[in-house]
Amino acid sequence: MGLRKGLTAAAGFAALLALSAAPASAKDLVIHAGRLIDGAGKAVRTQVSIVIHDDRITGIETGFTTPKGAEVIDLSSSTVLPGLIDDHVHITQSFHKGDPIHTSMTRTSFDDEIDAVVNARNTLMAGFTSARDVGGDTGVVVALKHAINAGLIPGPRLWVAGTPLGPTGGHGDAANGLDPELEHPGWTSNLIDSPEAARKTVRRLRREGADLIKIMPSGGVMSIGDDPKLQLMEDDEIKAVIETAHSLGMKVAAHAHGKQVIDHTISLGVDSIEHGTYADAESYKLFKAHGAYLVPTMLVGSKVYEHAKVHPEDLNPSTAQKAMTVVPYMLKNLHNAYEAGVKIAFGTDTFGMSNHGENAQEFKLLVDAGMPPMEAIKAATWNAADLIGDTADIGSIQPGRYADIIAVDGDPLANVTVLEKVSFVMKGGVVYKAKGLPAAH
Repeated sequence: MGLRKGLTAAAGFAALLALSAAPASAKDLVIHAGRLIDGAGKAVRTQVSIVIHDDRITGIETGFTTPKGAEVIDLSSSTVLPGLIDDHVHITQSFHKGDPIHTSMTRTSFDDEIDAVVNARNTLMAGFTSARDVGGDTGVVVALKHAINAGLIPGPRLWVAGTPLGPTGGHGDAANGLDPELEHPGWTSNLIDSPEAARKTVRRLRREGADLIKIMPSGGVMSIGDDPKLQLMEDDEIKAVIETAHSLGMKVAAHAHGKQVIDHTISLGVDSIEHGTYADAESYKLFKAHGAYLVPTMLVGSKVYEHAKVHPEDLNPSTAQKAMTVVPYMLKNLHNAYEAGVKIAFGTDTFGMSNHGENAQEFKLLVDAGMPPMEAIKAATWNAADLIGDTADIGSIQPGRYADIIAVDGDPLANVTVLEKVSFVMKGGVVYKAKGLPAAH
């Protein structure tokens, strides 16, 4: 009887939370946009009206028009853009100052879930209405996605990978550098050391609610002891993941720094390379031949580099040294990849070294590497949606797409940093931020 009452109370609380956190969208809206950057790379338009019915855009009209019965949102002095998309976040993870091994030994997935609620809201309020989460506890991030979709909490639309897959001793092995006798049930579920294990684990992740798969075929920077330049998964393991994921309609993102692992993984059919630090001209030809995206994650590189210089004690053993070695190559690689015609999708690798909600700081780093501001914006709109696989719904302001719309004061083509101060956020026809402040619901 007590359990039943508890469940009933919990259900009632959830219903109340849903009512308070999920405002109903107006039936008909029209946005008067002073300047429109549509996200698809078309020329900037001035003085246009964006017509919205429920959660979708129904028309783009020249001039400031007001359909009968529509509520007007006046952004006539602003630059209007599609909701931004970050294709590489870890929204359940936050940075906690101090010994990272102590933190990993004392925090639980319940702590991560609480952090994730705050991180999701901050990401949305920064103008990122969609995101691809490429690594986190599967149960936590899937539950977060469901809660956002149900309107229980505010946050971006999420496409989630769940727990990244990699080899024993690789970048995703949580036991690296620890007492070998320590055990935890979650430390081995993501380790794949054969093609058979790869197939089964991909299928399990799909069953558990993952939308894509993340693999760790190379070493990394933030992990203990592994070498970012080395390929740590065998080709047959990588191939098994990609083929199985694709057979289930799932894309695959590969954390890869070294040239060999980049080239092999692209040749085996991966959809995106995350980081891609030591790619070269031969690698860029493979990117283009196979249609793979580079997600350069410049923001995490710059933040880790600065932290390694000032507070190396906050990082895992070997991380500071690896950061000082790897990061300087990242900017050069992005410049060369863009010049070679590689497709670039926006991704920050936000997990706490940069705060959730600071994602737009990536834009300046892209521009500093040689990308024109319009191309940097397109990386976070059309390209990011294309990598996710949903340009029909997100990534541009066009009829039929979700009414995911943001606005800034100023011209991001003249100064891309204005995107760091989004003044208006709409997701699915619902206004979450107006005049720089959270909207009252």
